[in-house]
Amino acid sequence: MSWDTLMQYKWGVMTPEFIVLGVATALSLIDLLMPNEKSRRPLGLFAIAGVIVAIVSLIGLLSVDTTSILYDTFRLDAFGKAFKLLLLTGAALVLLLAMDYQPKEGMKYQGEFYYLFLTALLGAMIMTSSGDLITLFVGLELLSISSYILAGLRKAHRLSNESALKYVINGGISTAITLFGMSYVFGLTGSTNLKQMAVQLSMLQDSGHQYVLALAFLMLFVGLSFKLASVPFHMWAPDVYQGAPTPATAFLSVVSKTAGFVIVLRLFITLFAAALSQGKEPSSMLLSMQDYIAFLAGATMIIGNTVALKQRNVKRLFAYSSIAHAGYLLVGFAAMSWVMIDSMWFYLAAYLLMNLGAFAILQIVTDEAGSEDISQFAGLYRRQPLLAVMMGIFVLSLAGIPGTAGFIGKVHIFLGAFATEPAHYVLAAIMIATTIVSYVYYFGLFTQIFFRPAAHHEPVKVPLGVTIVIVVCALGTIAFGIMPSLAYNFLDQFQHFGDFLR
Repeated sequence: MSWDTLMQYKWGVMTPEFIVLGVATALSLIDLLMPNEKSRRPLGLFAIAGVIVAIVSLIGLLSVDTTSILYDTFRLDAFGKAFKLLLLTGAALVLLLAMDYQPKEGMKYQGEFYYLFLTALLGAMIMTSSGDLITLFVGLELLSISSYILAGLRKAHRLSNESALKYVINGGISTAITLFGMSYVFGLTGSTNLKQMAVQLSMLQDSGHQYVLALAFLMLFVGLSFKLASVPFHMWAPDVYQGAPTPATAFLSVVSKTAGFVIVLRLFITLFAAALSQGKEPSSMLLSMQDYIAFLAGATMIIGNTVALKQRNVKRLFAYSSIAHAGYLLVGFAAMSWVMIDSMWFYLAAYLLMNLGAFAILQIVTDEAGSEDISQFAGLYRRQPLLAVMMGIFVLSLAGIPGTAGFIGKVHIFLGAFATEPAHYVLAAIMIATTIVSYVYYFGLFTQIFFRPAAHHEPVKVPLGVTIVIVVCALGTIAFGIMPSLAYNFLDQFQHFGDFLR
Protein backbone atom coordinates (compact mmCIF):
# COMPACT_ATOMS: atom_id res chain seq x y z
CA MET A 1 0.00 0.00 0.00
CA SER A 2 1.47 3.34 -1.07
CA TRP A 3 1.78 6.35 1.23
CA ASP A 4 -0.69 8.33 -0.93
CA THR A 5 -3.29 5.58 -0.64
CA LEU A 6 -2.72 5.39 3.11
CA MET A 7 -3.26 9.13 3.54
CA GLN A 8 -6.54 9.04 1.60
CA TYR A 9 -8.30 7.13 4.38
CA LYS A 10 -10.49 9.04 6.84
CA TRP A 11 -8.38 8.20 9.88
CA GLY A 12 -10.43 10.59 12.00
CA VAL A 13 -13.10 7.91 12.47
CA MET A 14 -10.55 5.93 14.49
CA THR A 15 -9.70 8.84 16.82
CA PRO A 16 -11.07 7.17 20.01
CA GLU A 17 -9.04 4.01 19.29
CA PHE A 18 -5.87 6.01 18.59
CA ILE A 19 -6.29 7.92 21.87
CA VAL A 20 -6.71 4.73 23.92
CA LEU A 21 -3.76 3.10 22.13
CA GLY A 22 -1.55 6.15 22.67
CA VAL A 23 -2.40 6.41 26.37
CA ALA A 24 -1.82 2.66 26.91
CA THR A 25 1.57 2.87 25.17
CA ALA A 26 2.58 5.95 27.16
CA LEU A 27 1.52 4.34 30.45
CA SER A 28 3.54 1.20 29.77
CA LEU A 29 6.68 3.27 29.11
CA ILE A 30 6.16 5.57 32.10
CA ASP A 31 5.53 2.61 34.42
CA LEU A 32 8.70 0.92 33.14
CA LEU A 33 10.84 4.00 33.86
CA MET A 34 9.27 4.97 37.20
CA PRO A 35 11.09 3.93 40.41
CA ASN A 36 9.41 0.99 42.17
CA GLU A 37 8.77 2.99 45.35
CA LYS A 38 6.79 5.70 43.54
CA SER A 39 2.99 5.63 43.73
CA ARG A 40 1.20 4.57 40.55
CA ARG A 41 -1.87 6.66 41.33
CA PRO A 42 -0.91 9.39 38.80
CA LEU A 43 -0.98 6.70 36.10
CA GLY A 44 -4.61 6.05 36.98
CA LEU A 45 -5.42 9.74 36.60
CA PHE A 46 -3.66 9.74 33.22
CA ALA A 47 -5.65 6.69 32.11
CA ILE A 48 -8.96 8.27 33.17
CA ALA A 49 -8.06 11.50 31.36
CA GLY A 50 -7.31 9.49 28.22
CA VAL A 51 -10.65 7.68 28.36
CA ILE A 52 -12.51 10.97 28.91
CA VAL A 53 -10.77 12.50 25.87
CA ALA A 54 -11.75 9.39 23.88
CA ILE A 55 -15.38 9.86 24.97
CA VAL A 56 -15.29 13.52 23.87
CA SER A 57 -13.82 12.52 20.50
CA LEU A 58 -16.51 9.86 20.08
CA ILE A 59 -19.26 12.37 20.84
CA GLY A 60 -17.76 14.57 18.12
CA LEU A 61 -18.17 11.66 15.68
CA LEU A 62 -21.86 11.02 16.42
CA SER A 63 -23.02 13.20 13.53
CA VAL A 64 -20.62 11.54 11.04
CA ASP A 65 -22.30 9.31 8.46
CA THR A 66 -21.44 5.63 8.28
CA THR A 67 -17.80 5.46 7.18
CA SER A 68 -15.73 2.46 6.13
CA ILE A 69 -11.92 2.42 5.83
CA LEU A 70 -9.12 -0.10 5.27
CA TYR A 71 -11.06 -2.11 2.71
CA ASP A 72 -14.13 -2.25 4.95
CA THR A 73 -12.27 -3.87 7.85
CA PHE A 74 -13.17 -0.90 10.08
CA ARG A 75 -16.66 0.62 10.06
CA LEU A 76 -17.87 3.59 12.07
CA ASP A 77 -21.65 3.18 12.13
CA ALA A 78 -24.48 3.81 14.58
CA PHE A 79 -24.01 0.39 16.13
CA GLY A 80 -20.32 1.05 16.81
CA LYS A 81 -20.89 4.56 18.16
CA ALA A 82 -23.60 3.51 20.61
CA PHE A 83 -21.74 0.52 22.03
CA LYS A 84 -18.39 2.31 22.18
CA LEU A 85 -20.03 4.93 24.36
CA LEU A 86 -21.07 2.20 26.80
CA LEU A 87 -17.59 0.66 26.76
CA LEU A 88 -15.79 3.95 27.35
CA THR A 89 -18.19 5.08 30.09
CA GLY A 90 -17.86 1.76 31.88
CA ALA A 91 -14.07 1.89 31.50
CA ALA A 92 -13.82 5.36 33.08
CA LEU A 93 -15.87 4.23 36.08
CA VAL A 94 -13.85 1.02 36.54
CA LEU A 95 -10.61 3.02 36.45
CA LEU A 96 -11.93 5.21 39.29
CA LEU A 97 -12.54 2.03 41.29
CA ALA A 98 -9.05 0.72 40.49
CA MET A 99 -7.35 3.87 41.79
CA ASP A 100 -8.80 3.31 45.27
CA TYR A 101 -8.44 -0.48 45.34
CA GLN A 102 -6.17 -1.58 48.17
CA PRO A 103 -6.27 -5.30 49.03
CA LYS A 104 -4.77 -6.49 52.32
CA GLU A 105 -1.58 -7.82 50.69
CA GLY A 106 -1.17 -4.61 48.67
CA MET A 107 -1.35 -4.05 44.91
CA LYS A 108 2.21 -4.41 43.63
CA TYR A 109 1.27 -4.38 39.95
CA GLN A 110 -1.11 -1.41 39.96
CA GLY A 111 0.75 0.28 37.09
CA GLU A 112 0.35 -2.81 34.93
CA PHE A 113 -3.39 -2.83 35.67
CA TYR A 114 -3.97 0.52 33.97
CA TYR A 115 -2.36 -0.16 30.61
CA LEU A 116 -3.52 -3.78 30.45
CA PHE A 117 -7.02 -2.51 31.15
CA LEU A 118 -6.72 -0.01 28.28
CA THR A 119 -5.51 -2.69 25.86
CA ALA A 120 -8.55 -4.80 26.81
CA LEU A 121 -10.76 -1.77 26.22
CA LEU A 122 -9.08 -1.19 22.85
CA GLY A 123 -9.84 -4.78 21.84
CA ALA A 124 -13.51 -4.32 22.76
CA MET A 125 -13.69 -1.06 20.77
CA ILE A 126 -12.14 -2.71 17.71
CA MET A 127 -14.80 -5.42 17.90
CA THR A 128 -17.63 -2.89 17.80
CA SER A 129 -16.38 -1.44 14.50
CA SER A 130 -15.04 -4.57 12.83
CA GLY A 131 -16.23 -5.28 9.32
CA ASP A 132 -13.96 -8.27 8.83
CA LEU A 133 -13.47 -11.61 10.60
CA ILE A 134 -9.75 -10.98 11.05
CA THR A 135 -10.12 -7.63 12.83
CA LEU A 136 -13.02 -9.05 14.82
CA PHE A 137 -10.88 -11.94 16.02
CA VAL A 138 -7.88 -9.70 16.74
CA GLY A 139 -10.09 -7.44 18.87
CA LEU A 140 -11.55 -10.45 20.68
CA GLU A 141 -8.11 -11.86 21.52
CA LEU A 142 -6.74 -8.48 22.58
CA LEU A 143 -9.62 -8.24 25.03
CA SER A 144 -9.30 -11.86 26.17
CA ILE A 145 -5.52 -12.03 26.73
CA SER A 146 -5.50 -8.76 28.66
CA SER A 147 -8.41 -10.03 30.77
CA TYR A 148 -6.53 -13.23 31.67
CA ILE A 149 -3.66 -11.19 33.09
CA LEU A 150 -5.97 -8.76 34.92
CA ALA A 151 -7.70 -11.68 36.64
CA GLY A 152 -4.39 -12.97 38.05
CA LEU A 153 -2.82 -9.62 38.94
CA ARG A 154 -2.88 -10.34 42.71
CA LYS A 155 0.08 -12.70 42.43
CA ALA A 156 0.35 -13.20 46.22
CA HIS A 157 -3.31 -14.26 46.41
CA ARG A 158 -4.01 -17.95 45.78
CA LEU A 159 -7.57 -17.46 44.52
CA SER A 160 -6.38 -14.85 42.01
CA ASN A 161 -3.84 -17.29 40.58
CA GLU A 162 -6.50 -19.99 40.43
CA SER A 163 -8.97 -17.69 38.69
CA ALA A 164 -6.41 -16.69 36.05
CA LEU A 165 -5.56 -20.34 35.32
CA LYS A 166 -9.21 -21.35 34.96
CA TYR A 167 -9.94 -18.30 32.84
CA VAL A 168 -7.03 -19.05 30.49
CA ILE A 169 -8.07 -22.70 30.06
CA ASN A 170 -11.74 -21.93 29.42
CA GLY A 171 -10.84 -18.94 27.26
CA GLY A 172 -8.49 -21.07 25.15
CA ILE A 173 -11.21 -23.66 24.60
CA SER A 174 -13.75 -21.01 23.61
CA THR A 175 -11.27 -19.36 21.24
CA ALA A 176 -10.54 -22.68 19.53
CA ILE A 177 -14.24 -23.45 19.05
CA THR A 178 -14.97 -19.91 17.80
CA LEU A 179 -12.07 -20.01 15.34
CA PHE A 180 -13.16 -23.44 14.10
CA GLY A 181 -16.63 -22.05 13.36
CA MET A 182 -15.13 -19.01 11.60
CA SER A 183 -12.99 -21.30 9.42
CA TYR A 184 -16.12 -23.11 8.20
CA VAL A 185 -17.80 -19.85 7.22
CA PHE A 186 -14.61 -18.67 5.50
CA GLY A 187 -14.39 -21.97 3.64
CA LEU A 188 -17.96 -21.59 2.36
CA THR A 189 -17.56 -17.98 1.22
CA GLY A 190 -13.86 -17.55 0.37
CA SER A 191 -13.81 -14.15 2.10
CA THR A 192 -13.28 -12.67 5.56
CA ASN A 193 -15.21 -9.45 4.85
CA LEU A 194 -18.54 -9.63 6.68
CA LYS A 195 -20.60 -7.92 3.96
CA GLN A 196 -19.13 -10.03 1.17
CA MET A 197 -19.64 -13.16 3.27
CA ALA A 198 -23.28 -12.22 3.85
CA VAL A 199 -23.84 -11.87 0.08
CA GLN A 200 -22.24 -15.26 -0.58
CA LEU A 201 -24.23 -16.98 2.18
CA SER A 202 -27.51 -15.53 0.88
CA MET A 203 -26.91 -17.39 -2.39
CA LEU A 204 -26.04 -20.70 -0.73
CA GLN A 205 -28.57 -23.28 -1.99
CA ASP A 206 -26.81 -26.64 -1.63
CA SER A 207 -28.19 -28.63 1.31
CA GLY A 208 -24.74 -29.99 2.19
CA HIS A 209 -23.30 -26.50 2.39
CA GLN A 210 -26.23 -25.33 4.50
CA TYR A 211 -25.61 -28.22 6.88
CA VAL A 212 -21.97 -27.12 7.26
CA LEU A 213 -23.18 -23.54 7.82
CA ALA A 214 -25.52 -24.73 10.58
CA LEU A 215 -22.53 -26.46 12.24
CA ALA A 216 -20.56 -23.22 11.93
CA PHE A 217 -23.42 -21.31 13.54
CA LEU A 218 -23.51 -23.70 16.51
CA MET A 219 -19.73 -23.64 16.97
CA LEU A 220 -19.62 -19.85 16.85
CA PHE A 221 -22.49 -19.60 19.30
CA VAL A 222 -20.95 -22.13 21.69
CA GLY A 223 -17.53 -20.45 21.52
CA LEU A 224 -18.94 -16.99 22.16
CA SER A 225 -21.24 -18.30 24.91
CA PHE A 226 -18.11 -18.76 27.03
CA LYS A 227 -17.51 -15.02 26.71
CA LEU A 228 -21.10 -14.27 27.74
CA ALA A 229 -20.91 -16.76 30.65
CA SER A 230 -24.18 -18.34 29.57
CA VAL A 231 -25.17 -21.82 30.75
CA PRO A 232 -23.67 -24.43 30.34
CA PHE A 233 -20.49 -22.52 29.51
CA HIS A 234 -20.53 -20.45 32.69
CA MET A 235 -18.37 -22.64 34.93
CA TRP A 236 -15.41 -20.25 34.90
CA ALA A 237 -17.34 -17.14 35.97
CA PRO A 238 -17.89 -17.70 39.74
CA ASP A 239 -14.25 -18.66 40.40
CA VAL A 240 -12.84 -15.88 38.25
CA TYR A 241 -15.15 -13.25 39.74
CA GLN A 242 -14.20 -14.35 43.27
CA GLY A 243 -10.44 -14.51 42.72
CA ALA A 244 -9.85 -11.52 40.45
CA PRO A 245 -9.18 -8.03 41.88
CA THR A 246 -12.53 -6.32 42.42
CA PRO A 247 -12.01 -3.69 39.66
CA ALA A 248 -11.13 -6.52 37.25
CA THR A 249 -14.29 -8.36 38.33
CA ALA A 250 -16.33 -5.20 37.68
CA PHE A 251 -14.69 -4.92 34.26
CA LEU A 252 -15.49 -8.54 33.37
CA SER A 253 -19.10 -8.25 34.52
CA VAL A 254 -19.86 -5.05 32.61
CA VAL A 255 -17.38 -4.01 29.90
CA SER A 256 -16.34 -7.52 28.84
CA LYS A 257 -19.94 -8.74 28.84
CA THR A 258 -20.99 -5.79 26.68
CA ALA A 259 -18.19 -6.65 24.24
CA GLY A 260 -19.39 -10.26 24.18
CA PHE A 261 -22.88 -9.25 23.10
CA VAL A 262 -21.38 -6.82 20.57
CA ILE A 263 -19.58 -9.61 18.74
CA VAL A 264 -22.66 -11.87 18.91
CA LEU A 265 -24.86 -9.21 17.34
CA ARG A 266 -22.28 -8.13 14.78
CA LEU A 267 -21.52 -11.68 13.62
CA PHE A 268 -24.88 -13.40 13.71
CA ILE A 269 -27.10 -10.64 12.38
CA THR A 270 -24.68 -9.75 9.58
CA LEU A 271 -23.83 -13.29 8.47
CA PHE A 272 -26.78 -15.52 9.27
CA ALA A 273 -29.84 -13.29 8.90
CA ALA A 274 -29.62 -13.48 5.09
CA ALA A 275 -28.41 -17.10 4.88
CA LEU A 276 -31.08 -19.60 3.86
CA SER A 277 -31.94 -22.65 5.94
CA GLN A 278 -33.32 -25.92 4.55
CA GLY A 279 -36.63 -27.15 5.92
CA LYS A 280 -40.26 -27.59 5.00
CA GLU A 281 -40.29 -23.88 4.30
CA PRO A 282 -36.88 -22.31 3.59
CA SER A 283 -36.20 -19.49 6.03
CA SER A 284 -33.35 -17.47 7.45
CA MET A 285 -30.63 -19.52 9.16
CA LEU A 286 -30.79 -17.13 12.11
CA LEU A 287 -34.56 -17.59 12.52
CA SER A 288 -34.26 -21.37 12.21
CA MET A 289 -31.84 -21.37 15.16
CA GLN A 290 -34.16 -19.42 17.44
CA ASP A 291 -35.15 -22.50 19.45
CA TYR A 292 -31.53 -23.28 20.34
CA ILE A 293 -30.87 -19.71 21.45
CA ALA A 294 -34.14 -19.66 23.42
CA PHE A 295 -33.23 -22.92 25.19
CA LEU A 296 -29.85 -21.48 26.17
CA ALA A 297 -31.51 -18.27 27.39
CA GLY A 298 -34.01 -20.21 29.53
CA ALA A 299 -31.33 -22.48 31.02
CA THR A 300 -29.10 -19.48 31.77
CA MET A 301 -31.86 -17.62 33.61
CA ILE A 302 -32.91 -20.69 35.61
CA ILE A 303 -29.47 -21.92 36.67
CA GLY A 304 -28.00 -18.45 37.24
CA ASN A 305 -30.81 -17.44 39.60
CA THR A 306 -31.27 -20.73 41.43
CA VAL A 307 -27.57 -21.34 42.16
CA ALA A 308 -27.23 -17.74 43.40
CA LEU A 309 -29.68 -18.59 46.21
CA LYS A 310 -27.02 -20.60 48.08
CA GLN A 311 -24.11 -18.17 47.77
CA ARG A 312 -22.55 -16.60 50.83
CA ASN A 313 -19.60 -15.00 49.07
CA VAL A 314 -20.84 -11.69 47.64
CA LYS A 315 -18.62 -11.78 44.56
CA ARG A 316 -19.81 -15.30 43.71
CA LEU A 317 -23.39 -14.13 44.24
CA PHE A 318 -22.84 -11.32 41.76
CA ALA A 319 -21.20 -13.78 39.37
CA TYR A 320 -24.37 -15.88 39.26
CA SER A 321 -26.41 -12.69 39.07
CA SER A 322 -24.33 -11.73 36.02
CA ILE A 323 -25.02 -15.13 34.47
CA ALA A 324 -28.75 -14.60 35.03
CA HIS A 325 -28.61 -11.15 33.40
CA ALA A 326 -26.85 -12.70 30.40
CA GLY A 327 -29.92 -14.94 30.16
CA TYR A 328 -32.25 -11.93 30.15
CA LEU A 329 -30.23 -10.37 27.33
CA LEU A 330 -30.34 -13.64 25.40
CA VAL A 331 -34.15 -13.45 25.60
CA GLY A 332 -33.93 -10.26 23.56
CA PHE A 333 -31.61 -11.94 21.07
CA ALA A 334 -33.76 -15.10 20.82
CA ALA A 335 -36.92 -13.06 20.19
CA MET A 336 -35.26 -11.20 17.29
CA SER A 337 -37.89 -8.47 17.31
CA TRP A 338 -37.54 -5.18 15.45
CA VAL A 339 -36.54 -3.48 18.74
CA MET A 340 -33.92 -6.10 19.63
CA ILE A 341 -30.74 -4.03 19.37
CA ASP A 342 -32.28 -0.91 20.94
CA SER A 343 -33.64 -2.83 23.92
CA MET A 344 -30.39 -4.76 24.42
CA TRP A 345 -28.38 -1.52 24.28
CA PHE A 346 -30.63 0.05 26.92
CA TYR A 347 -30.42 -3.05 29.14
CA LEU A 348 -26.62 -3.07 28.92
CA ALA A 349 -26.55 0.65 29.80
CA ALA A 350 -28.78 0.04 32.81
CA TYR A 351 -26.75 -3.00 33.83
CA LEU A 352 -23.53 -0.99 33.58
CA LEU A 353 -24.84 1.62 36.01
CA MET A 354 -26.46 -0.64 38.59
CA ASN A 355 -23.75 -3.31 38.60
CA LEU A 356 -20.76 -0.95 38.73
CA GLY A 357 -22.43 0.99 41.54
CA ALA A 358 -22.95 -2.24 43.49
CA PHE A 359 -19.33 -3.30 42.89
CA ALA A 360 -18.07 0.09 44.09
CA ILE A 361 -19.80 -0.40 47.45
CA LEU A 362 -18.83 -4.07 47.55
CA GLN A 363 -15.17 -3.08 47.07
CA ILE A 364 -14.96 -0.67 49.99
CA VAL A 365 -16.97 -2.91 52.37
CA THR A 366 -15.03 -6.10 51.62
CA ASP A 367 -11.62 -4.36 51.55
CA GLU A 368 -12.25 -2.85 54.97
CA ALA A 369 -13.51 -6.12 56.47
CA GLY A 370 -10.97 -8.38 54.75
CA SER A 371 -13.80 -10.78 53.94
CA GLU A 372 -16.31 -11.19 51.11
CA ASP A 373 -18.99 -12.93 53.16
CA ILE A 374 -22.47 -11.46 52.81
CA SER A 375 -22.56 -10.90 56.61
CA GLN A 376 -20.09 -8.02 56.18
CA PHE A 377 -23.01 -5.94 54.88
CA ALA A 378 -24.96 -6.45 58.11
CA GLY A 379 -26.01 -3.17 59.68
CA LEU A 380 -24.54 -1.02 56.90
CA TYR A 381 -27.53 1.30 57.27
CA ARG A 382 -26.48 2.12 60.85
CA ARG A 383 -22.81 2.54 59.95
CA GLN A 384 -23.25 4.62 56.78
CA PRO A 385 -26.92 5.39 56.01
CA LEU A 386 -26.32 7.15 52.67
CA LEU A 387 -24.11 4.33 51.41
CA ALA A 388 -26.76 1.80 52.41
CA VAL A 389 -29.46 3.72 50.55
CA MET A 390 -27.28 3.79 47.43
CA MET A 391 -26.70 0.05 47.66
CA GLY A 392 -30.44 -0.40 48.12
CA ILE A 393 -31.06 1.48 44.85
CA PHE A 394 -28.63 -0.77 42.98
CA VAL A 395 -30.07 -3.96 44.46
CA LEU A 396 -33.63 -2.88 43.64
CA SER A 397 -32.59 -2.08 40.09
CA LEU A 398 -30.84 -5.45 39.66
CA ALA A 399 -34.02 -7.10 40.93
CA GLY A 400 -36.11 -5.14 38.42
CA ILE A 401 -38.25 -3.07 40.79
CA PRO A 402 -40.29 -0.22 39.18
CA GLY A 403 -38.72 3.22 39.26
CA THR A 404 -35.27 1.93 38.34
CA ALA A 405 -33.38 1.48 35.07
CA GLY A 406 -33.27 -2.29 35.63
CA PHE A 407 -37.07 -2.46 35.58
CA ILE A 408 -37.34 -0.52 32.31
CA GLY A 409 -34.65 -2.69 30.73
CA LYS A 410 -36.43 -5.91 31.70
CA VAL A 411 -39.80 -4.60 30.54
CA HIS A 412 -38.42 -3.76 27.09
CA ILE A 413 -36.77 -7.18 26.77
CA PHE A 414 -39.99 -8.83 27.99
CA LEU A 415 -42.22 -6.93 25.56
CA GLY A 416 -39.81 -7.74 22.75
CA ALA A 417 -40.61 -11.43 23.29
CA PHE A 418 -44.22 -10.66 22.27
CA ALA A 419 -43.32 -8.39 19.33
CA THR A 420 -42.83 -11.29 16.92
CA GLU A 421 -45.13 -13.85 15.35
CA PRO A 422 -45.35 -16.36 16.94
CA ALA A 423 -44.68 -14.79 20.33
CA HIS A 424 -42.21 -16.40 22.76
CA TYR A 425 -44.62 -17.10 25.61
CA VAL A 426 -42.54 -19.80 27.31
CA LEU A 427 -39.41 -17.67 27.31
CA ALA A 428 -41.35 -14.69 28.71
CA ALA A 429 -42.85 -16.91 31.43
CA ILE A 430 -39.38 -18.19 32.42
CA MET A 431 -38.13 -14.62 32.56
CA ILE A 432 -40.92 -13.62 34.97
CA ALA A 433 -40.48 -16.72 37.14
CA THR A 434 -36.70 -16.41 37.43
CA THR A 435 -36.94 -12.68 38.13
CA ILE A 436 -39.19 -13.52 41.09
CA VAL A 437 -36.65 -16.15 42.24
CA SER A 438 -33.92 -13.50 42.10
CA TYR A 439 -35.83 -11.45 44.68
CA VAL A 440 -34.83 -14.02 47.31
CA TYR A 441 -31.08 -13.40 47.11
CA TYR A 442 -31.30 -9.72 46.22
CA PHE A 443 -33.57 -9.03 49.17
CA GLY A 444 -31.39 -11.30 51.31
CA LEU A 445 -28.61 -8.74 50.73
CA PHE A 446 -31.15 -5.94 51.26
CA THR A 447 -32.11 -7.50 54.61
CA GLN A 448 -28.48 -7.67 55.72
CA ILE A 449 -28.01 -3.98 54.97
CA PHE A 450 -31.14 -2.59 56.60
CA PHE A 451 -32.45 -5.11 59.15
CA ARG A 452 -29.46 -6.96 60.64
CA PRO A 453 -27.46 -5.63 63.60
CA ALA A 454 -23.97 -4.37 62.83
CA ALA A 455 -21.00 -6.25 64.30
CA HIS A 456 -19.23 -2.91 64.82
CA HIS A 457 -20.31 0.70 64.35
CA GLU A 458 -17.28 2.42 62.85
CA PRO A 459 -18.35 4.39 59.74
CA VAL A 460 -17.17 3.12 56.38
CA LYS A 461 -14.56 5.33 54.74
CA VAL A 462 -15.46 6.08 51.14
CA PRO A 463 -12.62 7.40 48.90
CA LEU A 464 -13.34 10.22 46.46
CA GLY A 465 -13.05 8.07 43.32
CA VAL A 466 -15.47 5.47 44.65
CA THR A 467 -17.86 8.24 45.76
CA ILE A 468 -17.93 9.61 42.21
CA VAL A 469 -18.72 6.15 40.80
CA ILE A 470 -21.51 5.56 43.31
CA VAL A 471 -23.14 8.96 42.76
CA VAL A 472 -22.95 8.76 38.94
CA CYS A 473 -24.33 5.23 38.89
CA ALA A 474 -27.14 6.00 41.36
CA LEU A 475 -28.23 9.12 39.48
CA GLY A 476 -28.13 7.24 36.16
CA THR A 477 -30.08 4.30 37.57
CA ILE A 478 -32.84 6.55 38.88
CA ALA A 479 -32.88 8.88 35.84
CA PHE A 480 -33.18 6.04 33.31
CA GLY A 481 -35.79 4.40 35.52
CA ILE A 482 -38.01 7.48 35.69
CA MET A 483 -37.17 8.98 32.28
CA PRO A 484 -35.98 6.18 29.95
CA SER A 485 -36.63 8.54 27.03
CA LEU A 486 -33.30 10.20 27.94
CA ALA A 487 -31.47 7.17 26.58
CA TYR A 488 -33.75 6.59 23.61
CA ASN A 489 -33.73 10.25 22.58
CA PHE A 490 -29.96 10.06 22.59
CA LEU A 491 -30.06 7.08 20.24
CA ASP A 492 -32.37 8.98 17.91
CA GLN A 493 -29.74 11.71 17.44
CA PHE A 494 -27.86 9.59 14.93
CA GLN A 495 -28.59 6.88 12.37
CA HIS A 496 -30.71 3.85 13.09
CA PHE A 497 -28.87 0.76 14.34
CA GLY A 498 -29.86 -1.11 11.21
CA ASP A 499 -27.32 0.76 9.11
CA PHE A 500 -24.57 -1.61 10.23
CA LEU A 501 -26.13 -4.26 7.98
CA ARG A 502 -25.66 -2.16 4.86
